[in-house]
Amino acid sequence: MNRSWGSRLFDTANVGVMLVLIFITFYPIFYIFIVSVSDGNAVMRGEVAFWPIKPNWDTYGLLFEDPSIFRSYGNTILYTVVGTAINVACTALCAYPLSKPNFYGKGPFTLLIVITMFFSGGLIPSYLLVQKLGFLNSIWALVIPGAISVWNMIIMRTFFQGIPNELYESAQMDGANEWVSLIKITLPLSKAIMATMSLFYAVGHWNSFFSAMIYLDDKDKFPLQIILRNMVVLGEMSGQSQEIGGLYSTVTATNIKYAVIIIAVVPILMVYPFIQKYFVKGVMIGSLKG
Repeated sequence: MNRSWGSRLFDTANVGVMLVLIFITFYPIFYIFIVSVSDGNAVMRGEVAFWPIKPNWDTYGLLFEDPSIFRSYGNTILYTVVGTAINVACTALCAYPLSKPNFYGKGPFTLLIVITMFFSGGLIPSYLLVQKLGFLNSIWALVIPGAISVWNMIIMRTFFQGIPNELYESAQMDGANEWVSLIKITLPLSKAIMATMSLFYAVGHWNSFFSAMIYLDDKDKFPLQIILRNMVVLGEMSGQSQEIGGLYSTVTATNIKYAVIIIAVVPILMVYPFIQKYFVKGVMIGSLKG
């Protein structure tokens, strides 16, 4: 097809803008990686910019010798899996009845739930509540208080409202109750929104450190993000600082900080390609239908 010069100019500009955006998005992660595998002295001199200098894997070898890394990694995976399962289950159980047009008290219940988006008891009352429930220094302190995100619940409720009511009426004629309707009709038709919510919640749990910092006292229960925070913000290194400059002479604290960031980020990034199709569809449908 013969295209005008304006059309070709637009395509060229569009490609150029996309390439710039790709670079802006990708470069920070790439830079963190090349710093983590570069010679520590070159990093300290500021020589690392677009490619690694004297690349080596000493930093990762040093990190994986520390048992606290594997322990915190396991804790993070446990908190993410358990927390996400609780989040998705509770959100679905809250969104399902609120999506029903004949649910008695739908308006007042929705109002009470939405109010919590703008007002909360604060940190001290939340801590006292967790303490009274006996959740301190346990996994439940990290996964129960934030079991439902109101915003995610509203999106899921909107998605559920898009399911034809005739399906529920047909199921009720066959003797199905609400539990059967939820399990046999709603959830199988809501794979997109369930995958999207799972991703949202999983990323939140994976990146969370504040709740663990407040509610956990046992270092053996710390998630990976606490270890990362101690390294990046406080400059602490559990059991490793004395080894820097010894066996691993090319490793500096900066290498270690960036390597831990890579270790923390890569697993959650690997999840995106598998649920990308559900992610886009779930967000669009849940946000546009009303």
